[in-house]
Amino acid sequence: MNLKNVTLISMEEFEDAELLSIKDKRSSTEYCWTCTPSVPLYILNKERSLDHIAYLDADLFFYGDPAPIFKEFEGGSILITEHRYANNVKHYAKKYGKYNVQFMVFRNNSHGLECLKWWRDRCLEWCYSRPSDGKFGDQKYLDDWTTRFEGVHVLKHLGGGLAPWNISEYEISNINNKIYVNEDLLIFYHFHSLKIINNEKFDLVGGYNLKKEHIFNIYMPYVKTINKIIDNVHDMDPNFKYGCHTNNLMDYAKLIIRIIKKYYFIIHLKEK
Repeated sequence: MNLKNVTLISMEEFEDAELLSIKDKRSSTEYCWTCTPSVPLYILNKERSLDHIAYLDADLFFYGDPAPIFKEFEGGSILITEHRYANNVKHYAKKYGKYNVQFMVFRNNSHGLECLKWWRDRCLEWCYSRPSDGKFGDQKYLDDWTTRFEGVHVLKHLGGGLAPWNISEYEISNINNKIYVNEDLLIFYHFHSLKIINNEKFDLVGGYNLKKEHIFNIYMPYVKTINKIIDNVHDMDPNFKYGCHTNNLMDYAKLIIRIIKKYYFIIHLKEK
């Protein structure tokens, strides 16, 4: 696609003997989680001049400039974000962790590198999609970082880390086409559990409740952007279907269950 300012890194470039030794012992999701600390560590070791590196989950969408996040991070070595679970799902913290791996920054200094190396070692030892002995995937390892490592900063800006599991706790408003989370500008939203059925249908939030203003102010801009990207990709490869959930019987069965529970929203773009 020849995207400006994008440098592609193949898996073969950062996969070392330790990663390859456990690759076939974990699911594709678990292996992706296992690789999470290895990729930024590889880049920082390769590009010594970099001051810091940010890790982002693929299902984040930015509504504003992230500059306030980096301004808040000045002087820190490691940036992490809390789940900030809503009251009705606070119990998730015990299972999935206090912090979310969605957006992290590591300074290229002794503290940042120490943290990445420790995290990588833990993920190589154990990284599975199930809770076990105080662990879950790559994520619950973050629970004690504020005391384990120096220079850890927990993001305070409410515009970073808005997600289905916490949006009900905040006042969401649209003022002059800018989205606010209480009094903070929305910077990024985590579209956890959103599924692309095809380029016209999107299953938004299985298992969470959303208000209409959440749908129109936050979800619709994202869905429309994703739809344009799908069209662009299909212009190059009409058969590309990766990331889409096929319309098979099991998919429909799951949707019907969520309809019955009244816990889902689905957007049909042609009807909009």
